[in-house]
Amino acid sequence: MTLQRCSLGLRYLVCGLFFLLAVDSALVAAELSGELRLVRRGRPVRGDLSTGLVVFTPHRSASVEAPERPFEMVTVDKNFEPRVLAVPVGATVRFPNSDPILHNVFSVSGENAFDLGLYKQGPGKAATFHHPGLVRVFCNVHHDMIAYIRVVETPYVVRPDSKGRFRLRNLPEGGGTLTVWHERTNDETIEIAAGQSSVGTVEITATRPRVPQHTNKVGKPYRRSGRRNYR
Repeated sequence: MTLQRCSLGLRYLVCGLFFLLAVDSALVAAELSGELRLVRRGRPVRGDLSTGLVVFTPHRSASVEAPERPFEMVTVDKNFEPRVLAVPVGATVRFPNSDPILHNVFSVSGENAFDLGLYKQGPGKAATFHHPGLVRVFCNVHHDMIAYIRVVETPYVVRPDSKGRFRLRNLPEGGGTLTVWHERTNDETIEIAAGQSSVGTVEITATRPRVPQHTNKVGKPYRRSGRRNYR
């Protein structure tokens, strides 16, 4: 009788462990990895691939809320840091100025256009982005200052490393659309099937220089100066 009870108890224990393992495996979120390769006319192009973004939009709805605390994009030695930033719709980005000079951060990107005016070293000013899309950020004083803000409607976003390798974690089960972008390319989209864990090597075509030609905020050419000549 004791052996029978032990056998029955062991059976329940084994079944219980199997059930827990099954539940745990069902709760394990999916991952998706790959590698970007920047090319032009079919040939590899040297460059830092970390100035890109990989965005996964699941077929099932996936909302993301903007945090109360603003993101930051800092002006440092006539550069924006980070150069590429992804934020959810409704997010605010502050632009602190760490240089001992004036900057005027602005964008003419459609509904997300903004102009912070001239401001000196300090905590800077902020802009809020209410519409999804790519925001090209410039300084009205310094032509070579450029950055990008991607306003997204999904929480599944990652920047690749300098060699283009990326891994998206904690994805929901089911398929979706992968959007790949780099500061020198247009968007590339890939359909992702349910259960797919890799996209292999994705070639993206360079169509623009790292610092594209552009006018200032009123549509006029910049007055060019040496990169280290603060003004």
